[in-house]
Amino acid sequence: MAPTEFSLRLQHGITGGFAPPTPSAIYTITGTPSQPAWNITAAVRPDGTPSLQDEERKTLSATDAEATTLVSELHSILKSIPTEQPPGSEDIYGLDTSIAFGSDDLMWMNGGPAGCGTGTSTVQATEGEKAKFKRAVEIVQGLVARAS
Repeated sequence: MAPTEFSLRLQHGITGGFAPPTPSAIYTITGTPSQPAWNITAAVRPDGTPSLQDEERKTLSATDAEATTLVSELHSILKSIPTEQPPGSEDIYGLDTSIAFGSDDLMWMNGGPAGCGTGTSTVQATEGEKAKFKRAVEIVQGLVARAS
């Protein structure tokens, strides 16, 4: 079952080194029980440009059955996979992507607040966990694509 209130953020472009990472896309989705629609923002940086474009604001009906099923699946996936330790040390999923998800029963974030450096995580993702994380990224991208 989808959480009734949640917030999530997906960022492509989390790996850095001496310089901070340069995001190529940031998507946010928030859902609250008092609102009939989820709020979605999407900001992308086209290849060869120095910064993200202005955010595009969209909505997605909170009663969209497929969307709520996807959020439930995302919630379930994130509950079952690890994050790197210490936070921000390494991109253990190898997709140069982070997800931050918060709801009443789950706070999950990979990639650290400032992206991933060149450290080594004491936790490594299995191939199965990497496949689950890839599916989580696909879900978020699908939700953004469904919005109008």
